[in-house]
Amino acid sequence: MKPVRYDRIGKGYAGYRQPEPTWVAQVNAALGDAATIVNVGAGTGNYEPESSNTSVVAVEPSVTMIEQRAADASPAVRGVAEALPFPAGTFDAALGMLTVHHWTDQAAGLAELRRVSRRQVLMVFEIPGKREFWLDHYFPEATEGQVELNAPSPEFVGEHLDLVDVQIMWVPHDCADGVAAAYWRRPEAYLVPEVQQSMSFLALLTQKQRDEGTERLAEALANGEWEERFGHLRDRDVYDAGYRLAIAGD
Repeated sequence: MKPVRYDRIGKGYAGYRQPEPTWVAQVNAALGDAATIVNVGAGTGNYEPESSNTSVVAVEPSVTMIEQRAADASPAVRGVAEALPFPAGTFDAALGMLTVHHWTDQAAGLAELRRVSRRQVLMVFEIPGKREFWLDHYFPEATEGQVELNAPSPEFVGEHLDLVDVQIMWVPHDCADGVAAAYWRRPEAYLVPEVQQSMSFLALLTQKQRDEGTERLAEALANGEWEERFGHLRDRDVYDAGYRLAIAGD
Protein backbone atom coordinates (compact mmCIF):
# COMPACT_ATOMS: atom_id res chain seq x y z
CA MET A 1 0.00 0.00 0.00
CA LYS A 2 1.47 3.36 -0.98
CA PRO A 3 2.23 6.02 1.69
CA VAL A 4 -0.87 7.93 2.71
CA ARG A 5 -1.47 11.53 3.70
CA TYR A 6 -2.25 10.95 7.35
CA ASP A 7 0.95 9.02 7.97
CA ARG A 8 2.56 12.44 7.48
CA ILE A 9 0.07 14.83 9.08
CA GLY A 10 -1.76 12.60 11.56
CA LYS A 11 0.69 12.64 14.47
CA GLY A 12 -1.00 13.98 17.61
CA TYR A 13 -4.41 13.91 15.91
CA ALA A 14 -6.20 12.15 18.74
CA GLY A 15 -5.32 14.85 21.25
CA TYR A 16 -7.42 17.50 19.52
CA ARG A 17 -10.00 15.42 17.63
CA GLN A 18 -12.50 14.15 20.17
CA PRO A 19 -16.11 13.16 19.42
CA GLU A 20 -18.49 16.12 19.38
CA PRO A 21 -21.55 14.94 21.39
CA THR A 22 -24.13 16.65 19.18
CA TRP A 23 -22.60 15.02 16.11
CA VAL A 24 -22.47 11.64 17.83
CA ALA A 25 -26.22 11.84 18.40
CA GLN A 26 -26.85 12.98 14.82
CA VAL A 27 -24.73 10.20 13.33
CA ASN A 28 -26.30 7.54 15.54
CA ALA A 29 -29.77 8.68 14.49
CA ALA A 30 -28.74 8.47 10.83
CA LEU A 31 -27.35 4.96 11.29
CA GLY A 32 -30.65 3.95 12.84
CA ASP A 33 -31.04 0.25 13.52
CA ALA A 34 -27.90 -0.81 11.64
CA ALA A 35 -26.34 -3.75 13.49
CA THR A 36 -23.26 -4.13 11.28
CA ILE A 37 -21.27 -1.06 10.22
CA VAL A 38 -18.09 -0.44 8.27
CA ASN A 39 -16.36 2.85 9.11
CA VAL A 40 -14.34 3.84 6.04
CA GLY A 41 -11.46 6.27 6.48
CA ALA A 42 -12.06 5.60 10.14
CA GLY A 43 -9.10 7.45 11.61
CA THR A 44 -9.15 7.14 15.39
CA GLY A 45 -12.77 5.95 15.37
CA ASN A 46 -14.45 8.94 17.00
CA TYR A 47 -17.94 8.34 15.64
CA GLU A 48 -18.16 4.57 15.73
CA PRO A 49 -21.24 3.46 17.69
CA GLU A 50 -20.43 1.94 21.06
CA SER A 51 -23.62 -0.05 21.53
CA SER A 52 -23.22 -3.70 22.47
CA ASN A 53 -25.83 -4.45 19.80
CA THR A 54 -23.66 -2.99 17.04
CA SER A 55 -20.67 -4.62 15.34
CA VAL A 56 -18.22 -2.20 13.70
CA VAL A 57 -15.23 -2.82 11.45
CA ALA A 58 -12.92 0.10 10.68
CA VAL A 59 -11.04 0.57 7.42
CA GLU A 60 -8.11 3.00 7.54
CA PRO A 61 -5.05 3.30 5.28
CA SER A 62 -2.81 5.17 7.74
CA VAL A 63 -0.76 3.25 10.29
CA THR A 64 -0.28 6.52 12.19
CA MET A 65 -4.03 6.83 12.65
CA ILE A 66 -4.61 3.18 13.50
CA GLU A 67 -1.98 3.40 16.23
CA GLN A 68 -3.96 6.22 17.88
CA ARG A 69 -7.14 4.17 18.18
CA ALA A 70 -8.19 3.33 21.72
CA ALA A 71 -7.28 -0.11 23.05
CA ASP A 72 -10.97 -1.05 23.20
CA ALA A 73 -11.86 0.41 19.80
CA SER A 74 -13.44 -1.66 17.05
CA PRO A 75 -11.07 -3.84 15.00
CA ALA A 76 -9.35 -1.99 12.17
CA VAL A 77 -7.93 -3.21 8.88
CA ARG A 78 -5.63 -1.31 6.57
CA GLY A 79 -7.40 -0.53 3.35
CA VAL A 80 -8.80 2.15 1.09
CA ALA A 81 -12.35 3.08 0.14
CA GLU A 82 -11.77 2.31 -3.52
CA ALA A 83 -11.12 -1.40 -2.81
CA LEU A 84 -12.96 -2.54 0.30
CA PRO A 85 -11.99 -6.11 1.28
CA PHE A 86 -15.55 -7.34 1.89
CA PRO A 87 -18.18 -9.26 -0.08
CA ALA A 88 -21.19 -7.40 -1.43
CA GLY A 89 -23.90 -6.66 1.12
CA THR A 90 -21.73 -7.42 4.16
CA PHE A 91 -22.91 -4.46 6.24
CA ASP A 92 -26.15 -2.77 7.17
CA ALA A 93 -24.46 0.64 6.94
CA ALA A 94 -21.26 2.34 5.87
CA LEU A 95 -19.97 5.39 7.73
CA GLY A 96 -17.51 8.00 6.48
CA MET A 97 -16.68 11.10 8.52
CA LEU A 98 -14.80 13.87 6.68
CA THR A 99 -12.93 11.32 4.60
CA VAL A 100 -14.26 11.36 1.03
CA HIS A 101 -12.27 14.49 0.09
CA HIS A 102 -9.06 12.55 0.79
CA TRP A 103 -9.91 9.63 -1.50
CA THR A 104 -7.98 9.14 -4.73
CA ASP A 105 -11.11 8.17 -6.71
CA GLN A 106 -14.24 9.43 -4.99
CA ALA A 107 -16.68 7.88 -7.42
CA ALA A 108 -15.05 4.46 -7.07
CA GLY A 109 -15.05 4.77 -3.28
CA LEU A 110 -18.73 5.68 -3.16
CA ALA A 111 -19.51 2.74 -5.45
CA GLU A 112 -17.69 0.46 -3.01
CA LEU A 113 -19.69 1.80 -0.08
CA ARG A 114 -22.86 1.11 -2.01
CA ARG A 115 -21.66 -2.38 -2.89
CA VAL A 116 -20.94 -3.48 0.67
CA SER A 117 -23.78 -1.73 2.54
CA ARG A 118 -27.46 -0.94 2.21
CA ARG A 119 -27.20 2.48 3.91
CA GLN A 120 -24.47 5.10 3.68
CA VAL A 121 -23.87 7.95 6.14
CA LEU A 122 -21.26 10.52 5.13
CA MET A 123 -20.07 13.75 6.68
CA VAL A 124 -18.98 16.05 3.85
CA PHE A 125 -18.54 19.79 3.46
CA GLU A 126 -19.28 22.55 1.01
CA ILE A 127 -16.33 23.70 -1.09
CA PRO A 128 -14.81 27.19 -0.77
CA GLY A 129 -17.05 29.69 -2.53
CA LYS A 130 -20.21 27.94 -1.41
CA ARG A 131 -19.36 28.41 2.26
CA GLU A 132 -18.30 31.49 4.15
CA PHE A 133 -15.76 31.03 6.91
CA TRP A 134 -13.53 33.80 8.22
CA LEU A 135 -10.47 31.56 8.58
CA ASP A 136 -10.21 31.42 4.77
CA HIS A 137 -9.31 35.13 4.84
CA TYR A 138 -6.17 34.55 6.90
CA PHE A 139 -5.06 31.27 5.31
CA PRO A 140 -6.16 31.77 1.67
CA GLU A 141 -3.77 29.16 0.30
CA ALA A 142 -5.66 26.47 2.22
CA THR A 143 -8.75 27.04 0.07
CA GLU A 144 -6.71 26.53 -3.10
CA GLY A 145 -5.50 23.03 -2.33
CA GLN A 146 -6.89 20.11 -4.29
CA VAL A 147 -8.24 18.48 -1.13
CA GLU A 148 -10.49 21.51 -0.58
CA LEU A 149 -11.36 22.16 -4.20
CA ASN A 150 -12.25 18.51 -4.81
CA ALA A 151 -14.39 18.19 -1.70
CA PRO A 152 -17.54 16.20 -2.56
CA SER A 153 -20.72 18.17 -2.14
CA PRO A 154 -23.98 16.48 -1.18
CA GLU A 155 -24.97 16.90 -4.82
CA PHE A 156 -21.93 14.87 -5.88
CA VAL A 157 -22.78 12.18 -3.37
CA GLY A 158 -26.29 12.10 -4.79
CA GLU A 159 -24.90 11.36 -8.25
CA HIS A 160 -23.43 8.11 -6.97
CA LEU A 161 -25.66 7.05 -4.09
CA ASP A 162 -29.42 7.02 -3.47
CA LEU A 163 -29.47 10.19 -1.38
CA VAL A 164 -32.47 10.43 0.93
CA ASP A 165 -31.55 13.26 3.30
CA VAL A 166 -29.00 16.03 3.81
CA GLN A 167 -28.67 17.59 7.25
CA ILE A 168 -26.76 20.60 8.50
CA MET A 169 -24.11 19.62 11.03
CA TRP A 170 -24.11 22.67 13.26
CA VAL A 171 -20.78 23.48 14.91
CA PRO A 172 -21.30 24.37 18.60
CA HIS A 173 -19.22 27.18 20.09
CA ASP A 174 -17.35 24.67 22.27
CA CYS A 175 -16.99 21.96 19.62
CA ALA A 176 -14.97 19.05 21.00
CA ASP A 177 -13.84 17.84 17.57
CA GLY A 178 -11.04 20.06 16.31
CA VAL A 179 -12.17 20.19 12.69
CA ALA A 180 -11.23 23.19 10.57
CA ALA A 181 -14.21 25.25 11.75
CA ALA A 182 -14.25 24.03 15.36
CA TYR A 183 -12.85 27.27 16.76
CA TRP A 184 -15.06 29.69 14.84
CA ARG A 185 -15.79 31.55 18.12
CA ARG A 186 -12.34 30.91 19.62
CA PRO A 187 -9.99 32.45 17.05
CA GLU A 188 -6.99 32.43 19.36
CA ALA A 189 -6.91 28.63 19.11
CA TYR A 190 -5.82 28.83 15.48
CA LEU A 191 -2.51 30.32 16.59
CA VAL A 192 -1.54 27.07 18.34
CA PRO A 193 0.70 24.83 16.19
CA GLU A 194 -0.75 21.62 17.60
CA VAL A 195 -4.27 22.78 16.74
CA GLN A 196 -3.17 23.58 13.19
CA GLN A 197 -1.51 20.18 12.83
CA SER A 198 -4.69 18.35 13.85
CA MET A 199 -6.74 19.64 10.89
CA SER A 200 -5.84 18.80 7.29
CA PHE A 201 -7.09 22.23 6.16
CA LEU A 202 -3.96 23.79 7.72
CA ALA A 203 -1.67 20.78 8.14
CA LEU A 204 -1.38 20.35 4.37
CA LEU A 205 0.02 23.88 3.95
CA THR A 206 3.75 24.47 3.76
CA GLN A 207 5.37 25.70 6.95
CA LYS A 208 5.89 29.09 5.30
CA GLN A 209 2.20 29.36 4.42
CA ARG A 210 1.16 28.39 7.95
CA ASP A 211 3.57 30.88 9.49
CA GLU A 212 2.36 33.71 7.26
CA GLY A 213 -1.30 32.92 7.94
CA THR A 214 -0.65 32.68 11.66
CA GLU A 215 1.06 36.05 11.60
CA ARG A 216 -1.87 37.62 9.74
CA LEU A 217 -4.36 36.25 12.24
CA ALA A 218 -2.26 37.17 15.27
CA GLU A 219 -1.96 40.76 14.01
CA ALA A 220 -5.71 40.97 13.36
CA LEU A 221 -6.44 39.78 16.88
CA ALA A 222 -3.92 42.17 18.40
CA ASN A 223 -5.08 45.30 16.54
CA GLY A 224 -8.81 44.63 16.86
CA GLU A 225 -9.45 43.92 13.19
CA TRP A 226 -10.85 40.44 13.89
CA GLU A 227 -13.21 41.77 16.55
CA GLU A 228 -14.41 44.52 14.25
CA ARG A 229 -15.10 42.17 11.35
CA PHE A 230 -16.12 38.97 13.09
CA GLY A 231 -16.66 39.75 16.75
CA HIS A 232 -20.42 39.41 16.33
CA LEU A 233 -19.87 35.65 16.18
CA ARG A 234 -19.02 35.61 19.89
CA ASP A 235 -22.73 36.13 20.60
CA ARG A 236 -23.75 32.97 18.73
CA ASP A 237 -23.99 29.44 20.14
CA VAL A 238 -23.85 27.46 16.90
CA TYR A 239 -22.45 28.07 13.44
CA ASP A 240 -23.09 26.63 9.98
CA ALA A 241 -19.62 26.10 8.52
CA GLY A 242 -20.83 24.07 5.56
CA TYR A 243 -20.62 20.63 7.14
CA ARG A 244 -23.34 18.29 5.94
CA LEU A 245 -24.50 14.79 6.83
CA ALA A 246 -25.47 13.01 3.63
CA ILE A 247 -27.67 9.94 4.21
CA ALA A 248 -28.24 7.47 1.38
CA GLY A 249 -29.76 4.06 0.80
CA ASP A 250 -32.60 2.51 2.75
